[in-house]
Amino acid sequence: MNPHLVHGGALSAALDRFGGRREDWLDLSTGINPLSAPLPPLPSDLFTRLPEADLEREACEAARHHYGVTATAGIVAAPGSQALISLLPHLLPGGAAAILRPAYGEHARAFAAAGHRVCAVANVDEVPDGVAVAVFVNPNNPDGRRFERRSLLALGDRLAERGGWLVVDEAFMDADPRESLAGEAGRPGLVVLRSFGKFFGLAGLRLGFALTTPALAASLAARLGPWAVSGPALHAGARLMADPRTVDRLRREIAARGRETRNAIADAGFTPQGDAGLFALVETLHAGAVFQALARRHILVRPFADPADWLRFGLVRNEGEAARLARALGEARREVGL
Repeated sequence: MNPHLVHGGALSAALDRFGGRREDWLDLSTGINPLSAPLPPLPSDLFTRLPEADLEREACEAARHHYGVTATAGIVAAPGSQALISLLPHLLPGGAAAILRPAYGEHARAFAAAGHRVCAVANVDEVPDGVAVAVFVNPNNPDGRRFERRSLLALGDRLAERGGWLVVDEAFMDADPRESLAGEAGRPGLVVLRSFGKFFGLAGLRLGFALTTPALAASLAARLGPWAVSGPALHAGARLMADPRTVDRLRREIAARGRETRNAIADAGFTPQGDAGLFALVETLHAGAVFQALARRHILVRPFADPADWLRFGLVRNEGEAARLARALGEARREVGL
């Protein structure tokens, strides 16, 4: 399989392999809200001037309110949460890092590249004594598992007692923020990562936040350097996060589209798994064949090299797309002999 296809959003690679016109494809390969929030008006000087400090302060304060972060916690804006994932291992204590697996693979890659000894864990209670850092994704990508606040906080306290850190990636938490630790940001040894673009459906703006102690926030900001986030991203992010009606509408739409997507999967005889809001997981020994059968019908989902029996489905936009997905999945099921 083309390695580019084992990442969400690789529509160009799918076109190269399976053909068709871009507009004919149904791209369900990402966990990005397919019904994006409308962009607010963007003054022209956002594009002609470097972003000034007041823009960043405004975006961070909007994020503080939107995520429920206390006034004493540190918060830093970045050009997407991926930038923070890459930087954090260079600022946290060296040594062993326990990282949830399977989960978003960039965490393990970033810690390994920074010289940490990475060990994989499947649950909170598997984190061994002596590790310097533990990393969990909640809800987890790609299986949609959720971890209880109390168990994560207990782990964070245990790590902090010996100078360690807990990193919780909440990139998919906005759709349903129960179990979020954002309100606990500022506790010693805790970092919470949030992604603006997935929930608001504006991933191309590249905007994310680290919610943590003031000291680590300052270190991250220093590593990012000046003007790390574009003026248009800061301006749009601040206004959308400060608009509760838009946030509520997006949550309702995501819930409705999630039901349509899961029903389409179930109607075709597969079992949708997970509780992540913006995507559903299907487990089948014939994942590779189903992926290719869907791609021949110009529907792109997310395959995985490990585990190879998983497929992740992003959300459909409407009933017509749900019907198309159900029909194609049924055909794929018969084609591979399920």
